[in-house]
Amino acid sequence: MKISARNVIPGKVVSIVHGPVTTEVTLEIAPGVQIVSTITSTSAKALQLAEGRQVFGIIKASSVMIGVD
Repeated sequence: MKISARNVIPGKVVSIVHGPVTTEVTLEIAPGVQIVSTITSTSAKALQLAEGRQVFGIIKASSVMIGVD
């Protein structure tokens, strides 16, 4: 796999919540550390996602904002 994004994080699928249009995929990227992605259900099916499968979380953002209360 070759992509232009610099933030490619390997992880394991720990949860999948299928919906009619979108699917929420939770990855464990380190013990006790998870990230969540919402993708189209069509993409989730095409990627053949399943709990326990090793995948990559790919983060592409033009900016990261910080906020406080």
